[in-house]
Amino acid sequence: MIKSLVKGLSISIALVLVLSLVGCSSGAKSLKTENVPSPSSEAVEEQGMPQTLTETELEALTHQGQMEGALNPIYFGFNDYTLKPTDVTILDKTAAWLSKNPAVKIRIEGNCDERGTNEYNLALGERRANAAKEYLIILGVKDDRLATISWGKEKPLDPNHNEAAWAKNRRDDFTVVK
Repeated sequence: MIKSLVKGLSISIALVLVLSLVGCSSGAKSLKTENVPSPSSEAVEEQGMPQTLTETELEALTHQGQMEGALNPIYFGFNDYTLKPTDVTILDKTAAWLSKNPAVKIRIEGNCDERGTNEYNLALGERRANAAKEYLIILGVKDDRLATISWGKEKPLDPNHNEAAWAKNRRDDFTVVK
């Protein structure tokens, strides 16, 4: 029993060390958890969406979704990735908007406040993005239309160092992607 516990603990520590070294050596500031493949040209043309969208067009689609009450940021408590009722309302609208726009794919971007290590915040941002993704999948959005990424604490909305700023920075953002 003790041998298996020690072995499990050793494996966990080794995994944490490897992940820390990989993150540090790559110089990457984000942890990409899933890629979204580009739709086939036939599917895009079938659904009336141009095959290649410019960044401006992608931003316009994101803005359109936000104007319809979808794709708005959702916010989290300190050290938390639990969806609140207000988040669920936004995600319900996001799922409905995606249903009306079947060629659209989105990226869910998990963000954290400045407190904590880079590694911790990347992992927490990933859990936040995945919480939203899992809920959207429950609502019927196909997995291949959803990508997640964690920015950790690298993309704060508010650069101040107080609770009001930190509350704004603990969020998931939603962006239309190719």
